[in-house]
Amino acid sequence: MYAIVEIAGQQFKVQKDQKVFVHRLAAEAGSKIEFDRVMLIDNDGKITLGAPAIDGAKVTATVIDHIKGDKVIVFKKKRRKGYKKKNGHRQQFTSIQITNIKA
Repeated sequence: MYAIVEIAGQQFKVQKDQKVFVHRLAAEAGSKIEFDRVMLIDNDGKITLGAPAIDGAKVTATVIDHIKGDKVIVFKKKRRKGYKKKNGHRQQFTSIQITNIKA
C-alpha cells in the first residue's frame, strides 16, 4: 500500500514505515503530524484517485529530527573583468517517518 501525498508544497510517494526528508516543518522532534492532502492511494492494485484530494484520507507521520542538507556552492565569475562572487546555501530539512495511511 502506498499513497501520494502533498507535504510542504511538494508531492511524495510514501509507504508505511518509510523515512522521508521534506522541507522544514514547524513541528518539534518526536511529535505526530497529519497530512490530509492525499492525491492517490493504491491498496494492493485497487487505486483511489482524488480530484484533487481524497476526502477523509490522512497520512500520519512522526517527526524524527531537523537536519541540514549538503552545502551548495554558487560561484559567479565574469572573465577578464575581475568579478568573482562566491555564495553558499544549506537547505533545512525535516526527517519524518510515515506511521499510518488511512483511506
